[in-house]
Amino acid sequence: MIHADVSARPAVPGDEEAIAQIQLASWRASLGAAIEDLAADQMRAQWSTAIAQPPSREHRVFVACDGPHVVGFAALTPTEILALEVAPDHRRVGHGSRLLAACIDTIRAQGRSEVRAWTLEADDARRTFLSSAGLAEGGVRRTLEGPAGDLVEVMYRASLA
Repeated sequence: MIHADVSARPAVPGDEEAIAQIQLASWRASLGAAIEDLAADQMRAQWSTAIAQPPSREHRVFVACDGPHVVGFAALTPTEILALEVAPDHRRVGHGSRLLAACIDTIRAQGRSEVRAWTLEADDARRTFLSSAGLAEGGVRRTLEGPAGDLVEVMYRASLA
């Protein structure tokens, strides 16, 4: 039996191109044409900095790979999973779970006892994913300014104790 070479690993310089493309594709899928004005070059530069010069030792960027191809990413701050995206054509095959596991393992190794993540209130697929992974709504909502108006996010959390 042949098994696909799939993994999650820390991001390295050079991954920023794929990360920016995945982020844009994911946002396009959930936000539509409103994101077309976002500058891909600026996103690449921001991801390059996040990978090469993170704000602290606790900030991390991970990528999910399918063979040699980066197909997803996660960004972790000292207090929460800031982003977790998988390319739309690579979803539902375990990449998101591998990225979430990498984040949780890192949070535990840093001595923290809780994981938090945010999702758009209207993103039923992500809410189902987080719930199935053992996270529950944390009772907090926030409103962010989006490219086509306000976006409401819901916080999910789980104890790691």
